[in-house]
Formats: sequence, structure tokens, C-alpha cells
Amino acid sequence: MTQPEQVTFPAARAGATVDAVVARMRALDAVLPARDGVAVFNRVYLTVTEEIGRRLRGGEFPDRRAATALDVRFAERYLTAVDADAAGLRPPACWRPLFQLRRHPGVRPLQFALAGVNAHIGHDLPLAVVDACRAVGCEPADLEDEFEHVGEILVVLEERVREELMPGPDLLQLADPLTHLVGSWSLERAREAAWVAARALWALRHRPDVAGEFTDRLDAVAGLAGRMLLTPLGHRTPRPR
Repeated sequence: MTQPEQVTFPAARAGATVDAVVARMRALDAVLPARDGVAVFNRVYLTVTEEIGRRLRGGEFPDRRAATALDVRFAERYLTAVDADAAGLRPPACWRPLFQLRRHPGVRPLQFALAGVNAHIGHDLPLAVVDACRAVGCEPADLEDEFEHVGEILVVLEERVREELMPGPDLLQLADPLTHLVGSWSLERAREAAWVAARALWALRHRPDVAGEFTDRLDAVAGLAGRMLLTPLGHRTPRPR
């Protein structure tokens, strides 16, 4: 049986730029069906990364080199998961629910978006902080301002996502399960946990065995939360008046 052609993207390169990861996300956006769950998250993340690029060019980050390192390594964690799935490999556990349920008709766009954000913040962000520290030659405390600037952009974006993807008031009764589900997840709490995890991983950098176990737990917890966020809610049609 002939396997379907898969779209893949090149691995991360040393010295990759924000423009480079934006180009890869745009390439994904061009080939994925609009309703695909990965496409929904990709559009959200593309918006974030474009905004970070604009702020970097505008000089809004205290340390442009450190901010670029953090943003690029953060994005590459997501894109590497995309590459793994496209190649038929197992992506990290945090991303598997989104890839497995990306075409499920009972999962809403808002669920796809938040599940992707959950995976990226809960697992990828702490690792990206450590990656950036190694690349720049600093410690997590030196990246805290950049971390907070990125977090502020994510908060604004999350509010926009909820406004744009949440059903309107006329479907409020039908959307009650969705309202309850997405209300159980908090970006602010996820960001706080990611910062604590990044500092813990940095402290464990000379204990790769313990750091590996800690990373596996982060991955598993984020994967469990993602699977709950993607609970199928069934088809919804307005009731006749």
C-alpha cells in the first residue's frame, strides 16, 4: 500500500532567526487544511511569533540576542514535533493528543488552540529557556525579563483566541461543556510553572539522569492536560426556534 506523501521541514540550524521560524510556520499554514487541529494552533503561534519579531525589531526587548535565542529555540521545539509526526515518528507526549485528534469532528477550534498552547508552555518553554541559556552563556535569571515580555504577548494572544474562537452568546447553552473545559486551564499558572521548571532543570544540568526524569514528568503531565482539553464534545447545531 502506498503511503501518502508527507510534508516535512528541515531541522533547526545553528544561527536560525525569528524570520526563519516564521517562514516555516507560514509554509505549514499554506499546506494544512484550515480545520486541521495543528493548523489551528499554528495560526495562533504564527501570530505570536510575528508579534515577537516586530517587537524585537522595535527594540522592545532588553537583550535582543537573548530574546532571539529564547524565541527561536522555543519555536523549534514545536516545529521539531511537527517534523517527527510528519516522518511517522513519535513526538513528545505533550504533543501527541493534538496530532492524534487533529481531525476529530467533535473537537472545537478553541480546544485545538489551547491544547497546543498547553503543550508548548508546559513542556517546550522550560526546555527552551535552558537551551537559550546554553546558547547565550547565561543563567535563567538573566532571561527573566525576556521570559516576561514573551509571556505578556502570550496573555494578550490568549484573550484574542478566546474571543475569536469561543461560540457567540446565541450558542451559550450549547457551549456550556466547552466553557467549563477551557475554563479549567490557566495560561498564567502554566507560565509560572514553566519558569519554576526551567530553573529546576538548570539546577539539574549536571545531573542528566535526574534532569531526564524531570523532563519526562513535565512531558507526561502536559500530555495528560492536553488530552483532557481535547475531550470531544460532539457535533453542535443550533436548536430550532
